[in-house]
Amino acid sequence: MPSVSSSSPTPASPSHSREGPGGPSPDPEHVYWCTHAWLNGTLELDVMIETGADGRITAVRRGVGSPPRGAVKLRGLTLPGFANAHSHAFHRALRGTVQVGSGTFWTWREMMYQVAGRLTPDSAYALGRAAYAEMALAGITCVGEFHYLHHGPGGEPYDDPNAMGHALISAARDAGLRITLLDTAYLASGFGRGGRGEPPGRQQLRFSDGTAEAWAERAAQLRAPEGGHARTGAAIHSVRAVPARELGPIVEWAEERSAPLHVHLSEQTAENDACQEAHGCTPTRLLADHGVLGRRTTAVHATHLTDEDIKLIGDSSTGVCMCPTTERDLADGIGPAPRLERAGATLSLGSDSHAVVDLLEEARALELDERLRTRTRGHWTAAQLLRAATEDGHATLGWPEAGRLEAGMLADFTTVSLDSVRTAGPPLRMAPETAVFAASAADIRHTVVGGEHIVRDARHAYVPDVPAALAEAIGAVH
Repeated sequence: MPSVSSSSPTPASPSHSREGPGGPSPDPEHVYWCTHAWLNGTLELDVMIETGADGRITAVRRGVGSPPRGAVKLRGLTLPGFANAHSHAFHRALRGTVQVGSGTFWTWREMMYQVAGRLTPDSAYALGRAAYAEMALAGITCVGEFHYLHHGPGGEPYDDPNAMGHALISAARDAGLRITLLDTAYLASGFGRGGRGEPPGRQQLRFSDGTAEAWAERAAQLRAPEGGHARTGAAIHSVRAVPARELGPIVEWAEERSAPLHVHLSEQTAENDACQEAHGCTPTRLLADHGVLGRRTTAVHATHLTDEDIKLIGDSSTGVCMCPTTERDLADGIGPAPRLERAGATLSLGSDSHAVVDLLEEARALELDERLRTRTRGHWTAAQLLRAATEDGHATLGWPEAGRLEAGMLADFTTVSLDSVRTAGPPLRMAPETAVFAASAADIRHTVVGGEHIVRDARHAYVPDVPAALAEAIGAVH
């Protein structure tokens, strides 16, 4: 198959030379004074956070009555940075267009294919940088990019076989975010007779490496640049897109590298029905029988599960990433999140299709959707929802040293305003509840990554006009 040339941005490109979080910055600041901070489940007042040159927190001091000279003042509620555990950056170009009229996940997918077919490494970089900058404005400090758009439009490889992945890693760096690039195997268009897999369709050719072995060979060449902002992991797009016989090499690739492994699971009932017909079992059982489930694995969506499915996920300590705003936008349904958690699954949150980029909205939607289904309240506390959006989200992306405000952890945090029209009024002791159930991405005032002030007073330090960057990047692929 002939290759195509690529002009994708690289870390050495003169126009994209800023180092990632934790690397040198023009004006490093190492002391932050927070009026309110969320320290391991406790609300504290007048907290000073000191950060070192390595981008980690060196000290957290409570009860500092007034900010010391030179400290950066963070007024509001400072939280650990949010982890967006499931993202498809190029889907940001679909916002607004796919909400017209009715339709299903499958009609939405056809519109997604049209945008995917127009992307190049350069346009993927521009769109990714703008989308990640929007995430930084929303308090997100780390993103899990579920990346399956690998090759040229006809399936031909680029000169750099990972040009598209490298473009996204560069985009995250230049937007100030950490990224786990979850390189995704996507090999088939459906189950096919006996589960042997149907060949990819014309619109899916650029997703596919042909076989799991070929995917593993290409993915092994993916290199995160120095600077500490990027890590890599693996993903299985879904059981319909990866034949059962191909699952083993992907699991082995992740195990050899102790890397995260993610998989779309039972997002639609049609997938469950097709799997039952092809294999005589549910997608969850198929994954379990092929060794996919486990502590390093995260199932995304997990919407339509049987009692046995829930037990398999819980018993194997498989994580589950819920994406409530996408699941409701596509009318996919409400997943059994409380039952999964009780069974032993750790929950995280993702924006998925970017119908909304707001981890506070994802967090409260988890609770509010469950209230609608059960007509009861109080399935999770604000503290539990914040943990899903922070510490547990980072862990599922392979960043266990992020998600808490304490010495030795990565200096990644965000500040929510407590005096906006949405958050003003409640007693300050209720700040966590106010943040989760009333605040939105519009209330984020500051975002710090690796000790570097990426968003200051709701303005991005490296993408001065994020709306304009989004409009330009989206316009280029429509």
